[in-house]
Amino acid sequence: MNEREHLDPKRMNTTALAFLGDAVYELYIRDLLLTYGMTDADQLHRACVRYVRAESQAAVIRRMMEDFLDEEELALVKRARNHKSGARSRSAGVVDYRLATAFEALVGWHYMAGNGERLEEIMGRAASLIAAGRSEHEQG
Repeated sequence: MNEREHLDPKRMNTTALAFLGDAVYELYIRDLLLTYGMTDADQLHRACVRYVRAESQAAVIRRMMEDFLDEEELALVKRARNHKSGARSRSAGVVDYRLATAFEALVGWHYMAGNGERLEEIMGRAASLIAAGRSEHEQG
């Protein structure tokens, strides 16, 4: 028996899902950056931070909440966003921090549920939105 079989992602604490989702998403981004051919550690770190910072994740989940998430995903995101936690970000505002936590909970939820295809769609969309936003910011 798989040790995780007794864990139902739908019933898990959203903070625990976000804890896992944070690691899953960061690994995805690090792998993505390496596929772009980046090899310098400082360059990799700076690029990674742009993708994983709370403000970027908050912007992504705001966009996804408009028309990308299904009802079940949207309910999880809202539950995670509204969860009261003592955790605080050193650099992000409360609203962005809560939205970023909701994004990470969504990633963790799909990871725990074994929804690999949807997880790839969500993380790929997030990376695309952040890259596009950075390009728009650099141009304007």
